[in-house]
Amino acid sequence: VRDLVNTGASDMGPADLEAAAETLAKRHGATVTTTRGDALATGYPIIHAVGQAASKDRAPRLIELEWGDPSHPRIALVGKGVTFDTGGLDIKPSAGMRLMKKDMGGAAHALALASLVMAAKLPVRLHLLIPAVENSIAGNAFRPGDVLPTRKGLTVENTNTDAEGRLVLGDALTKAGESNPELILDFATLTGAARVALGPDLPPMLTDDEPLAADLLASGLEQNDQMWRLPLWNGYDEMLKSDIADMVNAPDGGFAGAITAALFLRRFVPKTTAWAHLDVFAWRPSAKPGRPKGGEAYALRAAFAMLAKRYGA
Repeated sequence: VRDLVNTGASDMGPADLEAAAETLAKRHGATVTTTRGDALATGYPIIHAVGQAASKDRAPRLIELEWGDPSHPRIALVGKGVTFDTGGLDIKPSAGMRLMKKDMGGAAHALALASLVMAAKLPVRLHLLIPAVENSIAGNAFRPGDVLPTRKGLTVENTNTDAEGRLVLGDALTKAGESNPELILDFATLTGAARVALGPDLPPMLTDDEPLAADLLASGLEQNDQMWRLPLWNGYDEMLKSDIADMVNAPDGGFAGAITAALFLRRFVPKTTAWAHLDVFAWRPSAKPGRPKGGEAYALRAAFAMLAKRYGA
């Protein structure tokens, strides 16, 4: 995680995330499939929309890795792979853009967790999905006010181009759910609201599944890799209402931003599938003993310990 996150965006674009997935696949006998170009625009329109302004060598793509016996329980890991985030046309200030090489930290977490699962040979059918994009600015960038289609068929009124992570995750979560996994975990450097609420070292975890919440929290305590559960409170779901589409991606006012972002993601997850969302910072602002400043994994050891307990490592 540290190596991937610390690498500058000039050397860690969507193609480099794809290469990292291919390296991991070769090590463990997994297969990688990448969707890009016209196939991406047709099958994963919102991933394509977010990344369409990037240069050709940084074209958007969906990276998928499959591993394990198809007869084993199926699990999906999804990681936000925004390799650099300018904010889009709703551009970030320079201070807010400086660390945006780390906006692929969710993808780094998902790759690392997949590596642990495969190295331990857990008896699962693993499906890793990384929507890899660069949120760039150009004449063909997606715009505030655009109504964006999604793989699921829902439409999204784009109220903020800097709320792009939840958009690309929406199409990836939809694809993950199509294979009927019994569990989906997603990792994303998703909201500043999570940092305001809990700071950099304690990632929020949001889920409707009580056994999954209990297992993750218990593993966090055991591994000294703690997280804090925030509510997926249905009362805030109305904040996503749009007058012209099925929903907005960024509600006005910024209230409960970590919760409303997770509520947005929930709309792309099958109701019968256990799912947890981890809003990680992926960065340590200052060094601590054994923990250098820079890229950092949060809730990773806890998530693996939970999977190992559930699936018999």
